[in-house]
This record gives sequence, C-alpha cells and structure tokens, in this order.
Amino acid sequence: MARLSVAAAAPELIERLAQHRTLSGAPRAELEWLAAHGSVDHFEAGRVFLRPGDKIETGMIVVLSGRLMHRMEHDGVWRKVIEWRAGDVTGMLPYSRLSIATGRSTVEEDSDVFVLPMEQVPRLPIECPTIAAALVHAMLDRARTFKSSDAQAEKMASLGKLAAGLAHELNNPASAAARSATLLSDALTRSDDASRSLGAARLNDEENAAVEALRSRCMDVVPTTVLTPLEHADREEAIADWLLAHGADDAFAGALADTAVTINALDELATTLSAEKLGAALRWAAAGCAIRSLVRDIDRAASRVHQLVSAVKGFTYMDRSTAPEPVDLRAGLSDTIAVLASKAKARSASLTIDVPVDLPKIRGFGGELNQVWMNLIDNALDASGENGRVVVSAALESGVVVVRVRDNGPGIPEELRQRIFDPFFTTKPVGQGTGLGLDIVRRLVERNDGLIDVKSEPGSTEFRVALPLVS
Repeated sequence: MARLSVAAAAPELIERLAQHRTLSGAPRAELEWLAAHGSVDHFEAGRVFLRPGDKIETGMIVVLSGRLMHRMEHDGVWRKVIEWRAGDVTGMLPYSRLSIATGRSTVEEDSDVFVLPMEQVPRLPIECPTIAAALVHAMLDRARTFKSSDAQAEKMASLGKLAAGLAHELNNPASAAARSATLLSDALTRSDDASRSLGAARLNDEENAAVEALRSRCMDVVPTTVLTPLEHADREEAIADWLLAHGADDAFAGALADTAVTINALDELATTLSAEKLGAALRWAAAGCAIRSLVRDIDRAASRVHQLVSAVKGFTYMDRSTAPEPVDLRAGLSDTIAVLASKAKARSASLTIDVPVDLPKIRGFGGELNQVWMNLIDNALDASGENGRVVVSAALESGVVVVRVRDNGPGIPEELRQRIFDPFFTTKPVGQGTGLGLDIVRRLVERNDGLIDVKSEPGSTEFRVALPLVS
C-alpha cells in the first residue's frame, strides 16, 4: 500500500475531490479541510480490509478510482450486497452507529482512495456541513441497500424452506401415483384374462347376480374402519384360508382384504356357484377390486399433489396485487402448516392449528405475512426439538386479530429476550442461523401495521402478532 503526502498532493487532491460525484457540490474551503486532515492510499486488488466481526476503524473512505465490494454470508454462500466505484463514499460516515463489520469488504480492482481517519469523522458536521449533509444522504442510501439485501436474503431462505418442504411432500404422492400406474397396467391385463374365464364359465342369471353383488360390495363400498397392520394381516389370512378351503387361488386374498368383502358374503357366493365357477368368479371380482383400489390410490395421490400446489400458490400469493388487500389469515396459516408438515413429521413433532372459520380478514400483504408465519413456525419447530409440540392459533381480541405461535421448547433466557429482534443476533449454533429472520419478521409485521412481541419461560415460548382489521 502506497501513501501520498498531503503537502505534495494537496492541490491535485483538492481538484480530484472537487470532481468527485458525492463531494462536487462542497465549498472549496471544506475540500481543503478534508485534504489537510486525510491522506490518499492505494489499495491493491485482492485486499480484504474488513472481515465479519471486525471493529470498524478505517475511517471514511472516498473512492477516487477502482472498485470495492462488500459481501455477506448466508447459509454458507457469500453474496454481493453493495459495491463502490469512483464517485462513491464508504467506511465510517457522520452519525453512523455502525461499529462492527457485518460482512467482508474487499478490493476488486486496484483502487485509489482518500481516507479520513476515524478520529476526524466526528468533526465533519462542524468543519464541513455541506459535505456532511451529502454523506448523510449516502448513508441513508447505503442503509436502504443493506435492508433490501437482507430482505431478499430472507425471502430466498423462505423459498428454500418452501422448496425443501414441497419436494418432500410431493415425493410421496408422486411416487405412489407412478407405482399404482405401473401396477394398473398389469391389473388390466389380469382383468381381461379373468373376464374371458368368467365368460367361458357360462353363468346363469342367478349366478351372474350373485357375482355382481359381491363385486359391487368390494368396488362401491369403502371400509369405514382403518385396520392396524396386524389386524389387516389377520383379515388377509382369514380370507386366504377361506379361499383354500373352497379350492380357490389364495392369491386373491390381498385384493379382497383391502375391500369391504366379508366372509359371510363369500359364503353366500359359494352356496350359489359350483367350485369351478366360484374360482372364475372370485378371480374376476378380485381383478376388478384391484383395479378399483389402484385407481383410488392414483386419485388420492393426484388430489394430494393438487392440494399441495394450491397451498403453495396460496402461500406465495401468486397472481395477486402488490397493493394491500383483505387477507384471509386462516387460509395463509393453513397453507404454511401444509408446507412445513414434512419438517414436523421428520422431527416427530406435533404441529396443530386452531383458527375459527369466521376469523375476520385483515388488510395487508398476504405473501409477506406468510413469510412471517413461515419464520415463526419454522423457528418454533427448531426450538421444540424431537417429539416437540407447536400450536398455532388466531383469534379476534379487542378489535385486532392476534396470531400466536407457541412451542414447548426450553425458552429464551431473559438476558437474550430483549435482543432477539436485533439484526444479526441469533441463538443458533455458528453456521445454522444468520440472525436476519426475526429482524425481517419485525419489519414485515410493522409494514403490515402490526405489532409483534414475545413471552417466554422454561418449557413455553409464545410469539404474538397483532394485526388491524379491514377498515
């Protein structure tokens, strides 16, 4: 790093400062004061002049040429937040409360910069009021950029949680549908063979009626009792024993056990048909039952996929206006629960919702509020741990709608409770949290004219969000 003397460079430096985009409107006397109290440095490409957690001691940096960049880490990935080129000012600015670096600042290209030492920065508003006013605007622009970047990072984090949950939830019904579709092709072939065999048996009208009665029982009536695996195995074994006892193929037992067919119904059929005809009839009925069962499985899987897609569409508020509008919180909370259901299952956690059907609507941004619910419920699942319990509720209280997210985790210590909404504060282990989540939640709640608070004790933590009704 090369440093030029102020005495030698002052005339040239004052001229460069006068041409600087941010400082160009300042009186010459203020530029002369800057030149007399700072110095020009050359930053070589590749230099890291601030790292996360560093105390900011570099002072004010006026970029004369080159390019500097600030990056922040999110989920192990370093992303660009802001960059500074010739005409920009960075570092410590007047009235800034920033004292600790939140990311990594690097030199991307060889750069010439003017540096005003840290101890001189507080004097700027007095000695250089015009420059100080310009720097306040620059600081506000920087703050907006950082906030926008934080919000975008949290949106991407929410999107990641959404994608992970959706992928897990879609995998089961999609796999079930594909598996049933494959089996259906074989079942149709067996059904064709069974139909030909039954036709060859030449049943009379009474026999045909008995076979149709059995088939309608297994195809049109769905069992109302859900059997345990052991009970189902016992039922299948009993049907197999009956089939063997009547000289029929016990391979039909599995298909018949999944229906409402009873042993008594089989006995009635056996009294009507001969042994030869009974075998053909049972084969035909079992094939029809198998097809109906597979079709029902495909229908259920497709319905589940449709429900999940609807939940995601509702969660993200696709095709909706970006202006505030009446929001159905019950639907939003239900959609969020659907998206996070897989995480709860993976942790063997209980995730329940208690929202009245007549809950009044509020006015706000539905997508942003769903991001709030995503963060709060996801954090509650993390806090409750394995076999934990999370309860989400909403109710009308004193003219506002109050949403509560409660978990039975260890609680938040008193000394940390006042800081949990601060930017970059997190109680999670290193690498598992950015500290942006609750800060973003607070901002989004306030953007929707709401209030958020928390109360916690060992074994219970509750986040409370109050939102105004549609006026």
